[in-house]
Amino acid sequence: MSSGNNNNAARIDTARRVAIFGGTHGNEMSGVTLVNLWMQNSAEIQRKEVDIEPFITNPKAVEKCVRYVDTDLNRAFTQENLSVTGGDELPYEVLRAQEINRMFGPKGTPEAYDVIFDLHNTTSNMGCTLILESSKDAFNLQMMNYIKKAFAPASCLVLLNEHPLLKYSTSRSVAKHPVGLEVGPQPQGVLRSNIFEAMRVILKHALDFIELFNEGRAFNVVPQLMHLAAKL
Repeated sequence: MSSGNNNNAARIDTARRVAIFGGTHGNEMSGVTLVNLWMQNSAEIQRKEVDIEPFITNPKAVEKCVRYVDTDLNRAFTQENLSVTGGDELPYEVLRAQEINRMFGPKGTPEAYDVIFDLHNTTSNMGCTLILESSKDAFNLQMMNYIKKAFAPASCLVLLNEHPLLKYSTSRSVAKHPVGLEVGPQPQGVLRSNIFEAMRVILKHALDFIELFNEGRAFNVVPQLMHLAAKL
């Protein structure tokens, strides 16, 4: 698949396996609610020739409505954690990270899922923000541009969280093309309808892009990015 129609266009494989993660932090309710909804009825997220898997990443934290049980799952996907042994003596989120890596990875291999969307809320009044981990991921850059245009006139910022010394240990980093989505403001443990709907619409546009991309649609322009040099 080409991301453009000229001789210098990047060649990018189609995205056939996509996961949508909710509950990485168990008290961020928009992602939890959307994923639970789609696990019960996936008709809304089905796209042609794309396998889409809605998934609750931290069910124990969701059950307790807390951010995490033992340690932050969204910081647990280091190579050390993914390879450490110790069985039940390990923190719950480390064991869960290993399980997720087996299901959707292995991280950094050709067998890993093509795209993972990781859904988050924030108490900050930052609106809708898509979070990327690489300025060289042409597929994600084209998708961000598509989403921003489709979501207009509403605003959806794109945050590039990139640094040469930063080793990504987020849950979404298991995928070839990791995408974070942060929507706020929303208090922890609370579900606001406008925040829920904004996240839902952005995911719709994202999945529409993947379907169009797989069908051979050419995309050329990339969005302006906000740069962040340090880990959130």
